[in-house]
Amino acid sequence: MGMDAHDMEGLGEDYVGYTDTIKRNPQFGFCSLRMGKALEVNHVMTVEPGVYFIPELINRWKAENKLAQFINYDKVEEYRDFGGVRLEDCVLVTKEAWRLLGKPIPKSIEEVETLTSI
Repeated sequence: MGMDAHDMEGLGEDYVGYTDTIKRNPQFGFCSLRMGKALEVNHVMTVEPGVYFIPELINRWKAENKLAQFINYDKVEEYRDFGGVRLEDCVLVTKEAWRLLGKPIPKSIEEVETLTSI
């Protein structure tokens, strides 16, 4: 975990964190995962789920009907101007499971609304 860590796509996404036995999954939803390395005790990593609504990509993909089996384009239109959101949790892999490092980030609607009304 570093203060100035950056994505390493320039090295070739299929090679960063993947091995001869662990390969990138080409399926939609999995192909953008950036770590295919087997987890080991004491590994520290960030878990960064996010969603971004980029009008130019929405237009292009909708025109191509790209991945329509996964994307409800009518629903996406409702969020076109939202922008996006990403959560970032730093976790430590332990022998039993994982441990959150730092304070928990509000995630539920109720938690976020409570935080924003203060």
